Amino acid sequence: MSRPNEFPQAGGEMGALVRAHDWSRTPLGPITGWPAALKVTLNLVLASPESMFLAWGPDLTFFFNDTYRPILGPRLSWALGAPMPELWSDVWAQVRPSVELALSGTASRFDDLPLTMARHGVGEETWWSFSHSPVRDEHDAVVGLFCVVTETTQRVLTERMLRAREAELLLITDSLPLLIAFIDRGLVYRFANRAYEDWFAMAPEDVVGRHVRDLLDEAGYASRKDAFAKALSGEPARLELDWPCVDGSPRVADIRYLPRRAEDGTVDGFYVFVLDVTDRKQVERMLRETNEDLERRVAERTQQLDQVWRHSRDMLCVADFGARFVSLNPAWTATLGWSAEEMMAPSFLDLVHPDDRDATATAMSGLERGESVVGFENRYRHKNGDYRWLAWNAVPRDGLIYSVVRDVTFDKSQAAALATAETALRQAQKLEAIGQLTGGVAHDFNNLLTVIKSSTDLLKRPELPDARRLRYVGAISDTVDRAAKLTAQLLAFARRQALKPEVFEVGRSLGAIGDMIGTLTGSGIAVDVRVAGAACYVDADPSQFDTAIINMAVNARDAMSGEGDLVIATAEAAGVPAIRGHSPVPGSYVAIAITDTGAGIAQADIERIFEPFFTTKGVGHGTGLGLSQVFGFAKQSGGDVAVESELGRGTTFTLYLPRVEAPLVTGDVDVEPEALVDGHDTCVLVVEDNAEVGTFATQSLAELGYGTVWAANAAEALVELARDAGRFDVVFSDVVMPGMDGIELGREIRRLYLNLPVVLTSGYSHVLAQKGTSGFQLIHKPYSIEELSRVLRRAASRRWHRRIMPEV
Repeated sequence: MSRPNEFPQAGGEMGALVRAHDWSRTPLGPITGWPAALKVTLNLVLASPESMFLAWGPDLTFFFNDTYRPILGPRLSWALGAPMPELWSDVWAQVRPSVELALSGTASRFDDLPLTMARHGVGEETWWSFSHSPVRDEHDAVVGLFCVVTETTQRVLTERMLRAREAELLLITDSLPLLIAFIDRGLVYRFANRAYEDWFAMAPEDVVGRHVRDLLDEAGYASRKDAFAKALSGEPARLELDWPCVDGSPRVADIRYLPRRAEDGTVDGFYVFVLDVTDRKQVERMLRETNEDLERRVAERTQQLDQVWRHSRDMLCVADFGARFVSLNPAWTATLGWSAEEMMAPSFLDLVHPDDRDATATAMSGLERGESVVGFENRYRHKNGDYRWLAWNAVPRDGLIYSVVRDVTFDKSQAAALATAETALRQAQKLEAIGQLTGGVAHDFNNLLTVIKSSTDLLKRPELPDARRLRYVGAISDTVDRAAKLTAQLLAFARRQALKPEVFEVGRSLGAIGDMIGTLTGSGIAVDVRVAGAACYVDADPSQFDTAIINMAVNARDAMSGEGDLVIATAEAAGVPAIRGHSPVPGSYVAIAITDTGAGIAQADIERIFEPFFTTKGVGHGTGLGLSQVFGFAKQSGGDVAVESELGRGTTFTLYLPRVEAPLVTGDVDVEPEALVDGHDTCVLVVEDNAEVGTFATQSLAELGYGTVWAANAAEALVELARDAGRFDVVFSDVVMPGMDGIELGREIRRLYLNLPVVLTSGYSHVLAQKGTSGFQLIHKPYSIEELSRVLRRAASRRWHRRIMPEV
């Protein structure tokens, strides 16, 4: 950390190295003697998120920022303060002209400049985009230059590869037996493959740039005009046309137009694919002739099929569109008990279950329109009064309906039994998860209680040295903190934690914890935080938000075994997609996606990763509560969390939170007070139904100089206030109490005694989790005396301020 008068004050790691460097041995001399222009320019470079360096003075003394460090490679250890010509000796001849131009007062910029560099001991071809700008002092004299630089090697190589692939794709399209082209919205060819030489006797390069009317006659254009319009409206179009060959021989073409959409979603043209289907059409003609022959043979076998009609166990029937059976096979009588005559006399809708008649009428309407019905189910009345489930496959033909019907009553009962079994299985899985949760909680709390019990036993020993006594007391305090953290994580998963929501900007919050995430993940993992261009505000607990992001980042770090890429990106979302069997939720959301390149998650584990204490890590490498906290925080904040993973390729967790409007900016500043000292005359009304907690709280506050009055419930507290409310500076109340709870008490005090502050405390309350604190200050159990004192002083200070500065 820098001292107030040190330079530079900021700049990250490079700022620290500049402060620590012995500049007295360099031409620049000690920092205290540096000119103002140097300090101002160096502060600009160090604070910039872009890769920048500064070369100062006649020797071109080299400075650079944190973002520039990876560019230096093995030169990093000696680069700071080195002369630029020595530092970049391998490329000096190439960059020297632009450096000298900048020193003469003229800025210059280069895009994708090739440089041969020896960054890793051997020469390599690299490409860079950079600008050299002169730096002037207060007398307008050029005293150095600074450079903004970006390495473009990967992009240049990628573009080369893309051009090679485009050439390869062109070879492929030219080798296909298809006519392939792309036509823009003006019906102008923008691409054509080699097949145009066969279809139009024109080279592809002669086709590109021409209007379709230049290649088609009026009849050909007219036959395609509607298909052109359909494709340009965004719908695929297909047609078959007689398209004679150049030599006049007959040819049939299967033509398809597929619209292409630009990045903004608009159609900017369509692809053309034309296939010669002359041979296929000849085969189809032969097949039709064969089918006609087969139909004649089928007619000859009608007598044989009559046996199938009579003896089939499936129910076969012919019906008309007046809802009457025309013909029924014997299986109907065997299934429903009615004779054929009894079923053919009335409308068959009379036999349909009343609840199924509308659906049956809808299916009949589809058949009237020529649509087939497959797998339609309804219930028919048996002669004994019961109903049987029937499954229908029906087709309309020549004004009649031909159906194959099967009795699926037994299948339905089996499916219902299976559904019951599945419900029982899910319940058993829930019980198993509860058992796992209970076991995990018991295990962790027994470990914590062991530390506390052992420490208290040791504290009871006589003549225990003060140092060891303090160590045991510290162990108890640390263990209580761990127990509180474990409880908070469990409440987060159960969506029962009392959140402290406030409106904050997600991108700013991610930027604030970005460096900490980099520290957590280690130098082997490249962390890339990508914030959406528009500000994205959410109404959530910022502390729990940070914890959720860190939990997912740590999970990603462990999945990558300390090496890989971690991308944290924000985006606007138009809703929450379907997750874990739930339907999509429309609305305005902010999506925070955390993507790693780790080992991925097995599909068998995807459904369990949010369960408390479930972990695939080894013993001692995680409690299995991190993702549970993420899940609980998301749900309680009105959002959700999705996960996508592929073994061997990585995982993406996406946290969805409802988006809100930006908050109004106010000028209020809430200064955090220090804890009260002995002898302070603050008077506290303590409302606590637990005798042990109430006694401890009043005694502890008395030790700090508070005056206290203890009430065992809300009713007693209101009696004390009615007796003399002016003697109290603040009310400190538990939330969960018999009768009136703490929030209801606080509201009553606010109504009766407007300026009397109320501070609430709770270890857990479903009321807090569901409805919040109603604007009252909340301190979580277990709390420290120092924390309690600080919160009470803040509340009391506001009351004193209102007494001194009454509203006017």
